[in-house]
Amino acid sequence: MDSQSLQGHSRFHMRQRIRLMVNQYEIHTEGADGGEGELVAFAQQKRMAFKEQVTVYADTEKTRPLFGFKARKRIDLAATYDVTDANGQPIGLFRKDFKKSLISSTWHLEQPGLGVTTGSERNQAVAILRRVWNFIPYVENLPFAWPYHFDFYAGDQVVFSVVKKFGIRDRYVIEIQDQRLDRRLVFAQAVGLDALQSR
Repeated sequence: MDSQSLQGHSRFHMRQRIRLMVNQYEIHTEGADGGEGELVAFAQQKRMAFKEQVTVYADTEKTRPLFGFKARKRIDLAATYDVTDANGQPIGLFRKDFKKSLISSTWHLEQPGLGVTTGSERNQAVAILRRVWNFIPYVENLPFAWPYHFDFYAGDQVVFSVVKKFGIRDRYVIEIQDQRLDRRLVFAQAVGLDALQSR
């Protein structure tokens, strides 16, 4: 599916596939039954990479790039990630707000012509539990199974949401309310919420 066709969809499903040295993400449209529909994006992220760079493809065989995102600096707790199309042209950017993220993970996403949207965890109690989880002996090695939600706002309006479903495997529902948002930019942020959360 090309980027123009992607704009006609507002709900997507993303799931992570765990492999030995990489995290893989599949993004599907929502099917008529509310489950996964057509595969529209596939991303692969190397673990422990010093300078984060992810290319997102239209298929699992990685034959057709859709877009990519790349960190501006090698190691930066408040890194900015530039999102570009398959030809290297800018789509937008996203960045972590390190100070606010100490309590509740907070991200800023920018698309030319739309300004800045800010996303943070909807439930403060879950945000705190996620942080405590990493300090409990033995438990910190288990995946965090409880659902959490990110709402991205422009002013007082929600423009899109990323909701993690309950379970051991990471599965998300992406819902876009502002139809002007470039779906590729939203996908980049959604992958970043999972892949970069602990950075």
